Amino acid sequence: MGREFLDLFGDWADSYDDTVTGKDVEYQAVFEHYDSILDGVVARSEGKVVEFGPGTGNLTKKLLDAGLEVIPYEPSPEMRAIGMQKLGDRVTFRDGDFLDFSLVGKADSIVSSYAFHHLTDEEKGKAFGIYGKLLVQGGKIVFADTMFETDQHHQAAISQAIKKEYVNLAEDLKREYYTTLEVLRELLRENGFSVQFQQVNTFVWIMEATKQ
Repeated sequence: MGREFLDLFGDWADSYDDTVTGKDVEYQAVFEHYDSILDGVVARSEGKVVEFGPGTGNLTKKLLDAGLEVIPYEPSPEMRAIGMQKLGDRVTFRDGDFLDFSLVGKADSIVSSYAFHHLTDEEKGKAFGIYGKLLVQGGKIVFADTMFETDQHHQAAISQAIKKEYVNLAEDLKREYYTTLEVLRELLRENGFSVQFQQVNTFVWIMEATKQ
């Protein structure tokens, strides 16, 4: 599950926080309104929160500041080290990912930011099946991530990146498993969730799925 990208995570760890604050021009549009996007995830979360792919802990900190109990799973040792350096006295970052983790009891919310695209569509469906069993009734999956209305929108984003000579962004959009709202909607429906989407910048949407 996305662990094929671990080397990339390790290389990115030291500069990740610079990227999300807009210092990498290629990714400025992807991370536009970054703080308010994370705030939007927090506002939709409650109770015992499982976080996947916390990276350097930016969303984790906001969840903790909101008084929520957070259990973060991060597969990258480099990212975990930075997250623990920031928040080590407040939370323990565990080795785990969207599909491979160990948790005792139920969760009220499952959250993630800028990470779910590391899973193929098949893996995304498998994850939703796991979360359906893990969440309490009425519990929520709240993911902020790059996703597209249609495949045509995805291809247009790649073309636009190439036109701007944003080589890294174009390769990212081709390499990772970005999906469409319709695919996500159907996968969630099959696993007993209702869902709504809110677009928060050119690339990113917040997906709020509720266990029925």
